[in-house]
Amino acid sequence: MHEYVRRRIARGCRLSPRLCRGDNVVLEGKDLLHDLPGTFTVVKCRTCGLMRTNPRPAPEAIGFYYPDDYGPYAGTRVRPEAPGRSSVIKRLLRPVVSALVDYKTTALPPIPAGNMLELGCASGSFMHRMAQQGWRVEGIEFSRKAAMAAAQLGYHVHAGPLETAPAPGQLFDLVVGWMVAEHLHDPVGGLKKLREWTRPGGWLVLSVPNAGALEFKIFKEKWYALQLPTHLYHYTPRTIRLVLQTSGWSPVKIHHQRVLSNLFPSAGYVLRDRGYERVGAKLIGFPENAGRWHQVLYPLAWFLSQLGQTGRMTVWARNGS
Repeated sequence: MHEYVRRRIARGCRLSPRLCRGDNVVLEGKDLLHDLPGTFTVVKCRTCGLMRTNPRPAPEAIGFYYPDDYGPYAGTRVRPEAPGRSSVIKRLLRPVVSALVDYKTTALPPIPAGNMLELGCASGSFMHRMAQQGWRVEGIEFSRKAAMAAAQLGYHVHAGPLETAPAPGQLFDLVVGWMVAEHLHDPVGGLKKLREWTRPGGWLVLSVPNAGALEFKIFKEKWYALQLPTHLYHYTPRTIRLVLQTSGWSPVKIHHQRVLSNLFPSAGYVLRDRGYERVGAKLIGFPENAGRWHQVLYPLAWFLSQLGQTGRMTVWARNGS
């Protein structure tokens, strides 16, 4: 076995360890994002239905599967906007487009600016946007290189996993995590820690892939949002609510995102395996290169979101303690 593919078997479901009646194997897959070594199994708890990658890379070894060109690190760098006529036009059109098109990818509850923590802040673009709206922001980022990029913007960032982050000096009004909860080795323990750092009545907003969508059943190990082995848990609307409740959070609302970022790259993986490499590669690159295609496809994405079938969801929860 490769040195970096040391695995750990998580015995029993984290939600119901005393009641767990074992797991069923759902599928077996590989790292399709970077083609790194290892074969990984997704299992489903017979008691609560929570799916997880098992066995999986140990915490001290999983950094091997996050190379520096990992998409979110590069895609969240803050770049100065070029001056000129085009930027003026974009600024004028932005509120109009925002009023007509709401992807729900970073949907937030209507609350006044306060203290915000971003779990998995990558290179800091979301923190930067919130700071410009009056929020006092902090971040936690596993990648030291990405954390350094965010810190260079002037924000306090803990470089390392959530498990090693020290308690903050003040409670947060809002904690966000965009496509990060599925990466946690211990989501219940991590979410409990975040709840202790949040003021009573404060908010938690997470986005996660939706393994309850039909596209997961169709594409299985080729599903783009599966992303083995860095995605350690695979949530459905029901199981993300269970995880939140077990962690002490009160789920408030689930928004099904209005984007089709999983559908095209999943089809690309299938086509690439069948020998259509050029077409497959183009579809696999859709999430990074979609540009205005997101707006063109918005009516279809909106319709599928009403059926809960876009494969991605944004979840709101509150600290009820």
